[in-house]
Amino acid sequence: MTPWGPIPVHDAHVHFFSPAFYSGLRKQKGLEDTADLAPLLPWQIPASPAELAGRWVAELDLRGVDRCCLIASAPGDEASVAAAVAAYPQRFFGHFMLDPTQPDAVERVTAAAANPHLHCLCLFPALHRFSMQDARVTPLLELAASGNLAVFVHCGVISIGVRKKLGLPTLCDMRFSNPLDLHSIALRFPTVRFIVPHFGAGMFREALMLADLCPNVWLDTSSTNRWMDYEGLDLARIFRRSIDLIGSARLLFGTDSSFFPRGWNASVFEQQCAALHSLGLGASEARQIFGENLGRFYALRPDIIRARS
Repeated sequence: MTPWGPIPVHDAHVHFFSPAFYSGLRKQKGLEDTADLAPLLPWQIPASPAELAGRWVAELDLRGVDRCCLIASAPGDEASVAAAVAAYPQRFFGHFMLDPTQPDAVERVTAAAANPHLHCLCLFPALHRFSMQDARVTPLLELAASGNLAVFVHCGVISIGVRKKLGLPTLCDMRFSNPLDLHSIALRFPTVRFIVPHFGAGMFREALMLADLCPNVWLDTSSTNRWMDYEGLDLARIFRRSIDLIGSARLLFGTDSSFFPRGWNASVFEQQCAALHSLGLGASEARQIFGENLGRFYALRPDIIRARS
């Protein structure tokens, strides 16, 4: 229950930690078997994408969440999240991570654009050390535009908790983290819907400037938002400034949930409800942010368009 009574809840940011994701970590850690991660990582490693998808459906049912976006959290793992969406198309949207610096990037986006179970291309410029202005990114955005894929671009600070737990380095280059790198691109591709997660993750001012100037840019509200330590703002003030400048219709609620046994991170939802209620937000705006906006975001790209014959 929320301060506004029952409202639809759609989560725009849930990581799908598939067997392939854990296998990649195992290899980077130099272990023989994925089971060898257990003493280092006290999380539940799924046996298959189907098992994990079913686990997420049960978790969403328990928490009263109608639908969520599943993010394939390693480049090349499109098949895992597509299988989950195919099994539960009314519960999930499929997001996949891509490294544009790899030679098969165009091939992968071409295949994704033809797959009705994949909805959004996720780019991590700082993590994969490329600029959004890089010439290799342009054909990917052209494919996204023609295939009606949304594009998620992680900006600001990036922190990958699972890598920290395993003692694996995360070699990012913050030169590529500025949301303003998207400005000319969003203008050049006005039919592409861009998502900047975590309110810009420490580059809130720049993310707001971008969203104000580009009506095809949406902000997601996910994570614990620890980056607010850099801004000197609390969550209520972050929401207030965002709503005052770009309105409530382009804010997508998210939690950044990821692993089991924790499951869906209800505390993030509760914190955001409390912050928005403290602002005197009405029920209609709450319904937008927590549920309706995500449905509208993807209603702009109905599956029938993607399932071309």
